[in-house]
Amino acid sequence: MSKMKKHTEAVQVTYREMLPEDFSAIINLGTAVHGAGYIDHDIIVNWYAKGLTKQEDSTIVNANFVAYFAGKLIGFRLTFAVNQWQTDEWCSPKLWPHSVDKVCYFKCNTVDENYRGYGVGSQLLKLSTKAAIEQGAVAGVSHLWKQSPGNSAVKYFTKCGGILIKEHAERWNELSKHGYDCPACENECHCVAAEMIISF
Repeated sequence: MSKMKKHTEAVQVTYREMLPEDFSAIINLGTAVHGAGYIDHDIIVNWYAKGLTKQEDSTIVNANFVAYFAGKLIGFRLTFAVNQWQTDEWCSPKLWPHSVDKVCYFKCNTVDENYRGYGVGSQLLKLSTKAAIEQGAVAGVSHLWKQSPGNSAVKYFTKCGGILIKEHAERWNELSKHGYDCPACENECHCVAAEMIISF
């Protein structure tokens, strides 16, 4: 019996908006799951800011969320708000069913390998989607890691309503030449990214 199943009745998973105080744990979990060089302090500060928007009434809407279990960070999602990110050569906006200015970017969904299969990733996505809608999004696009164990990333995103737009070979190859250590490849990364979109 897994640790989570054994203790789930006594301690429930806690979900909340991401805060700067979570950064250290996020860097550790992100590195463990995605590989060294994927995320550091400067990167998380930048990505976190892209998920915040100030509304007309001056309230801040945060599209970034974390999940804790028994005081331990077990998952996080980073989402870039509409108009706070730019498309690149790995994006195919002409194939999207919505205009770019109405689409948020689901940057990163990370769950500790010991706590997968319990709906943590899906719940983080639901929370980020709700916030993204408040920020003006009608859809969200993401690049899913096809080489994730059992292709779990694509399967989970598809289950949540994601539709495949296009596959991009060697999406993270250039990053691997500048310090990113892909956990699935030796030396340079040759993983494929599935560009997918979810309409809200």
